[in-house]
Amino acid sequence: MVVVGDLAGDLLRRCTFPPAGSVLACAVSGGPDSLALLVLSTLAGCRVTAVQVDHGLRERSAEEADLVAAAAGKLGAGFRSERVHVEPGPNLEARARAARFAVLPPGVATGHTMDDQAETVLCNLLRGAGADGIAGMRAGPQHPLLALRRSETRAVCVEAGLRWVEDPTNDDPRHLRNRVRHELLPMCAELARRDPVPLLARLAELAASDAEFLADLAVEVVPDPTVAKDVARAPEPLAGRAVRRWLRALGATPDSGGRPAAAPGTDRQPPSLAEVRRVLAVASGRAVGTELAGGWRVRRSAGRLIATPPAAPRTAPAPPAAPREIGARGAGR
Repeated sequence: MVVVGDLAGDLLRRCTFPPAGSVLACAVSGGPDSLALLVLSTLAGCRVTAVQVDHGLRERSAEEADLVAAAAGKLGAGFRSERVHVEPGPNLEARARAARFAVLPPGVATGHTMDDQAETVLCNLLRGAGADGIAGMRAGPQHPLLALRRSETRAVCVEAGLRWVEDPTNDDPRHLRNRVRHELLPMCAELARRDPVPLLARLAELAASDAEFLADLAVEVVPDPTVAKDVARAPEPLAGRAVRRWLRALGATPDSGGRPAAAPGTDRQPPSLAEVRRVLAVASGRAVGTELAGGWRVRRSAGRLIATPPAAPRTAPAPPAAPREIGARGAGR
């Protein structure tokens, strides 16, 4: 059994786990953050299952599964391993994340920390995100460690006597997040002469509060985003949110791995600002219709906005069957 000391108990008070006795799946890779998540979630009294996902991208991935299984056993948690296949190539980080969440259960808890939140805010800013992107990850049962620092999760693992693995891809400069972590954040600290991580986390918290208020207000003002006149009359910030909500619910935007629309869900990327503005032009009658990413089309008909998915690719007609030869006996029938 793992013996948990005073440090973990103190940190637990800053976490946002569900009530004791709740069933909770935790994504545990074998790194220090996710192992600390496993320690703290069991300490919180949750009925925990550790889920490890093997992407097949590292040679020693089987050993990582064994490490997580051993830690779960010591902590009295359940364990299961999932395997996914991710092809090497562009956008690997996003595609691996999408593949991972495709096999993780809904509502799974992750070990993201305050440092991860700061990196997310900066990455989203560099991608041109609005308020929702600046808000980053939302604190709650799915992200219960957002008030903890990365150094604190390592300290939890040390206190619990757990060995962890280091992911070599965390140092790969090809990934934007890694350059933000190793280059941009240290530069920000030097320029500001203070640790920027708590400042960025506070910015995310304030932005999340504003974003949630605007999202609720958009539902009140435009309850049905397919009613063109309601969209056209609403203030643009609320009309735009209504359009984004509608298109994401339809599945008319790429998923988190950058793939074209395939199925509705909350893990879809929002449509671009240009796309939203084109849909607003359709709603107001300034345009007849517009094309969206992935081949979707939005048009106005009888006062309503209609979104049409891309047509399925046509398949070549099957070649005609060869004429059946009729033998001598058949010819006489």
